[in-house]
Amino acid sequence: MTRRAESGAVPYEWAVRTEKLRKTYGVLVAVESLDLQIKRGEVFGLLGPNGSGKTTTIRMLCGLVTPTSGHADVVGVDVVQSPEAVRRRIGYMSQRYGLYDDLTVEENLRFYSAVYGLVGRDREARLKAHMDTLGLVSRARQLAGGLSGGWKQRLALACATAHQPDLLFLDEPTAGVDPAARRLFWQTIYELAARGTTVLVTTHYMDEAERCQRLAFLSRGHLIAVGTPNDVVTQFGAASVEDVFVRLQEQDEAEKLAWG
Repeated sequence: MTRRAESGAVPYEWAVRTEKLRKTYGVLVAVESLDLQIKRGEVFGLLGPNGSGKTTTIRMLCGLVTPTSGHADVVGVDVVQSPEAVRRRIGYMSQRYGLYDDLTVEENLRFYSAVYGLVGRDREARLKAHMDTLGLVSRARQLAGGLSGGWKQRLALACATAHQPDLLFLDEPTAGVDPAARRLFWQTIYELAARGTTVLVTTHYMDEAERCQRLAFLSRGHLIAVGTPNDVVTQFGAASVEDVFVRLQEQDEAEKLAWG
């Protein structure tokens, strides 16, 4: 059973499972025949150059975009048949700052927890423990607009996980954040995973990609590699994950020029 079976969640084996998932926009094929499986409790990286299909894939998995064809289950729920049920059980944090500057840390958390359906005593107990876990208690009454980049990032993560999601999407969450803050952020990510939250992250920082347990590389809508960072490097005969990324980026740019 899932760790939130008491709230009506269904049992599931894979946090994400897609079969021949496809999305087109007119003649543009954004994602083509995607077969992907992500284990429960896994920290999984989805990588690829701009335009490779990462954002479209995530939007389909979040139930925000309807696939053209194929199938996708997220935490045991069909994303086409029950997109609202999917959204209740996931968290999402993007690189774009989405907090309210004129609210305090605690007020932002209260607002987002209410959006996710937490109310009453359950919410009070959850938020108290959550702020303590993420080290936000000392900042509870500070306005979000006055926080540094690292603290804003920590608050955004707290807002995205206030409802204890089964699956957390992190879309380039550390863009523009200093290295020390990024390191602390990743420590928190692994703590969340250890408690059962599956994490899917996109990033352009290859040192972060190497922190993922497994990676999937997309190129022009196609899945071209899946495995541990070492597996992927070996598959491409490259020196590092960064070399794989650069090679794909150069390949995609060359294909774009060839097609005009």
